[in-house]
Amino acid sequence: MNKKQKRMLARIVIAAAMLVVWNVIPIAGALRLICYLIDYLVIGYDILKKAGKGIWNRRVFDENFLMAVATVGAFALALYSGSGDYNEAIAVMLFYQVGELFQSYAVGKSRKNISALMDIRPDYANMEQNGKLVKVDPDEVEIGSVIVVKPGEKIPLDGVITEGNSSLNTSALTGESLPRDAKAGDSVISGCINMTGVLKVQTTKEFGESTVSKILELVENSSSRKSKSEDFISKFARVYTPAVCYSALALAFLPPLIQMAAGNPAQWSVWIYRALTFLVISCPCALVISIPLSFFAGIGGASKEGILIKGSNYMETLSQAKYVVFDKTGTLTQGVFEVSGVHHNEMENAKLLEYAALAESASSHPISKSLQKAYGGQIDLSRVGDVEEIAGYGIKAQVDGRTIAIGNSKLMKELGIEYYDCHSVGTIVHIAVDGEYAGHIVISDIVKPHSKAAVAELKRAGVEKTVMLTGDAKRVAEQVAGSLGIDEVYSELLPADKVAKVEELLSAKQEKAKLAFVGDGINDAPVLTRADIGIAMGAMGSDAAIEAADVVLMDDDPMQIPKAVKISRKCIRIVYQNISFALVVKFGCLILGAMGIANMWYAIFADVGVMILAVLNAIRALRVHGLGEKQ
Repeated sequence: MNKKQKRMLARIVIAAAMLVVWNVIPIAGALRLICYLIDYLVIGYDILKKAGKGIWNRRVFDENFLMAVATVGAFALALYSGSGDYNEAIAVMLFYQVGELFQSYAVGKSRKNISALMDIRPDYANMEQNGKLVKVDPDEVEIGSVIVVKPGEKIPLDGVITEGNSSLNTSALTGESLPRDAKAGDSVISGCINMTGVLKVQTTKEFGESTVSKILELVENSSSRKSKSEDFISKFARVYTPAVCYSALALAFLPPLIQMAAGNPAQWSVWIYRALTFLVISCPCALVISIPLSFFAGIGGASKEGILIKGSNYMETLSQAKYVVFDKTGTLTQGVFEVSGVHHNEMENAKLLEYAALAESASSHPISKSLQKAYGGQIDLSRVGDVEEIAGYGIKAQVDGRTIAIGNSKLMKELGIEYYDCHSVGTIVHIAVDGEYAGHIVISDIVKPHSKAAVAELKRAGVEKTVMLTGDAKRVAEQVAGSLGIDEVYSELLPADKVAKVEELLSAKQEKAKLAFVGDGINDAPVLTRADIGIAMGAMGSDAAIEAADVVLMDDDPMQIPKAVKISRKCIRIVYQNISFALVVKFGCLILGAMGIANMWYAIFADVGVMILAVLNAIRALRVHGLGEKQ
């Protein structure tokens, strides 16, 4: 608890103790009134102060006004009737403050998740100046500068490791507790904690554009985007509060006036008491507090799991997702070419890969890089000579005095070498040694480990259709989609084609069903914006995609997608539970209060009891760990 909450708890305890004492000690008359008034002011002075400010600022109709009028009226009734029973007035205020304390605690609990995320903001960056490490403001570090990150420190800016090896704690960004190994040449993002070795990092972004700044900006702005449920509650409260105030006024004066007109004695105290009870019951605290709190808790819980939802409106839209459209490369696949097979080879796999890697050693093409990686050995350029690149076909080179031809089927035809077709999906690299066919190597984009499980989990969660859009070849796209269990696949698409296809899907779906698009590249930004809800892979995704998306996954694991959907659905389920429960109890008790069946104690339950239950229910939105994992 913070200091403010502790002070409120002390006031509640003191006021409750005083209430017990005044009921035990035999006091009467003016002294009894003074004692109870002191008790009332101890527990309710701040509510009276807020009500007075509201009246002064011409914002009369709020919960503070309702509580002030009801409790002061209850005091006046007890004084007028001569009963001296001031317990109800104090009890109403006491339990209302208990409800406020619960609310404050709940907000604080969900805010801790946001605060924990805020802790990733680095305070400084280490730079070498005249042989010494100097701490500078991260804002002052320019792109291309080399910074030093010591064990235990946060990486302050995005960059590439130029020197050193270490393990990185990425849990604040991704929700993943397992450390990630990093070495020279690896890209690192700000906000991670360096755990073991000293790293030298060459920065690739300014602090304002780095990952940590983008994340904090997203979270800080998320509360400004209200959902339809929150807009409904805000509009409801603006109409509802004055309506119940005027209704209470009518309940206090119309029945007695009708009794007088009929020649009967007017029961002013009965009807004023009912009107005051009506006011206490009518306080819309449970709705006004619990609904935004539910969204706030949901966004906080999601952020702890590495899922950044930019606003409660996006939370609501995500919960209604029935169509999920995926980009392929970098989303469902790793976007990294790897050797996935060696076929029809006339020599050992290792030897064939060695010849291929050496022949391709002068090229920086991703295919060449993947061959060199698969070989794994040191490239000795002295073994390679007479390299001839044949545009659109491949490469001829001398390796260890032998003529190596490596390329596509057109190269084999050009050289008159009989080759074998490959039925595997991917890029096929044919190799001939000294004019004889030696085999072919299959290079393909590797599917992410959890892609298939993620698609299955989405369907289990109620997603009706999964679609994959890609610029890749039809054969490759269909093979990937088939292996993952995706319903529809559209291949060989340009960025504009992807937008057109998404618009086509949007027009064909049911009106209430929402379409989510998941992507990571710059070319996905237009589609992310056009979809009902855009989800970006944040860890490796482009800035344009992250900026255009409504939801950012800080872990590139596809299992985060069903987890995000399930978190949003749990949050919205809690919101609807609170709305339904609060309205049913509220209107039921209002009718009972107007009929004289419900007294002030019923009113306390209808107001404070419902609020406490709704707030406790809202806190459940924080507990999202484990949602979306394979069942």
